[in-house]
Amino acid sequence: MNNNVKYVRVGDVTFGKGRPKIIVPLVGKTAESILTVATQAKDLDCDVVEWRIDFYDDVTQPESVASLSHQVRQAAGKPLLVTFRTAKEGGVLEISDDLYFEIYRAVLEKGQADLIDLELFMPEKEVAAMIALANEKEVKVVMCNHDFDATPAKEEIIRRLRLMEARDADICKIAVMPQSNQDVLTLLQATAEVSKTASRPLITMSMGALGMVSRVSGEVFGSSATFGAAAQASAPGQVPVTALREMLTTLQLTNEE
Repeated sequence: MNNNVKYVRVGDVTFGKGRPKIIVPLVGKTAESILTVATQAKDLDCDVVEWRIDFYDDVTQPESVASLSHQVRQAAGKPLLVTFRTAKEGGVLEISDDLYFEIYRAVLEKGQADLIDLELFMPEKEVAAMIALANEKEVKVVMCNHDFDATPAKEEIIRRLRLMEARDADICKIAVMPQSNQDVLTLLQATAEVSKTASRPLITMSMGALGMVSRVSGEVFGSSATFGAAAQASAPGQVPVTALREMLTTLQLTNEE
């Protein structure tokens, strides 16, 4: 057990303590559909709502994203993670790096978010500047990396997670695609190894049906959150949120939430 981990508290939610927290993605295209699912999420048994802004029709208008974020946060009534997933990491829209950072800047300066998602392999200087702005606005940063084709070697997964930590992310996240049960073990072993010494919470997962066990065993191996599907999943292998809490409770190691 790592007693040096830095818990990350967002509202009433503490990442890195007790059972993995449940994050539910919102993937609507229009403001109306997004607010409808955000309102529904308010009554779901989840801890955090993730707004996947790359699905939003007007995402290329930073002011529109910033404005709608206030309504999404209010409708959901729960901590809000704002995420633009780039096309190269599994998102639905390809945009320039400049626009990517412009959107996040608008969210931080004029919008409302409790956490933002920044990809590890975006330009380092701009990522550092965005982290500094997020710190100034008291918004937490989830730094992430996704591989939808394969599972890197254990050493490479460890390297990427530690690089996120070195770049001052509040939470370090990696998602990989298994081609075999051994790949799932590789992800879990890397998670367990990093979590022994990590100074901040991790979120890790092996995707697809093959990796589904990784989404419910985070407390055992050191992952602090899992993503559950409400209506539409945002990644392969997400467990319906209605079943997820029961599974996490069954597998819990402590009585802490």
